[in-house]
Amino acid sequence: MRGLVISSLNAPGMLGLSSLKQHPFGVKAFFEYSLVLTYALPADFLQTLLPTPLVVDRHEDMGCLAIALVKTRQLRPSGFPAFLGRDFFLSGYRIFCRLPLPERRLRGLKILRSDTDSWLMLLLGNLLTHYCYRKISLRENRCSRFLELDIKSRDSGTDLSLRADLNSSYLPENSPFADWREARKWCGPLPFTFSPDSRSQKTVVVEGQRSDWSPKPISVDISRLSFFDTPKFAEVKPVLASAFFIENVDYAWK
Repeated sequence: MRGLVISSLNAPGMLGLSSLKQHPFGVKAFFEYSLVLTYALPADFLQTLLPTPLVVDRHEDMGCLAIALVKTRQLRPSGFPAFLGRDFFLSGYRIFCRLPLPERRLRGLKILRSDTDSWLMLLLGNLLTHYCYRKISLRENRCSRFLELDIKSRDSGTDLSLRADLNSSYLPENSPFADWREARKWCGPLPFTFSPDSRSQKTVVVEGQRSDWSPKPISVDISRLSFFDTPKFAEVKPVLASAFFIENVDYAWK
């Protein structure tokens, strides 16, 4: 994948947000696994959650909000040896969107909230990014076929309990996608993550790179998900559009 230098995008004000929250160095990690839940919501509603200049990425009249649950190994600054990396769990709540530029429109994600079970990641993530990290506790149980996750946050904002059948291979019953091929377009990883800042009218663009990405559809039984219980989601009904699982992936952010 071609490297992206933010200053080469030729968009007004694309240089940085602040001296720290610009993702000042590259990062590498190994994903032991990533489980992603993609929810379909009205595109016009999701647009209200996006800051200017981002535009919701549409599939007919809907957009997608993805919840990524990632077990991360050896996360460290690029150039550091793997043994200096840290292991922890991450979750991210992101909207599929686009950043319009004069010469093209970049497709990527806007992160609404992130969670981690690591105090160190909480501190550094909020110091160096705009990803809004919060602390969670995690209970994990995995066997060859099933993965159970029980996540609890101090503010009850992202309590999540699920059981995934890793041997299944079909879409949720009410998915708006016609088939897996259509759903695959919304399985990521998208190349860019956007962090606009309304005060400075500037946007930080981070490019992700991975060694391989071959997700497989799975079925999930979700017994608790409090993220959608907030007032902002009161007038909409999120529909689980897809769930997929991938493991053993080298990943990097530029």
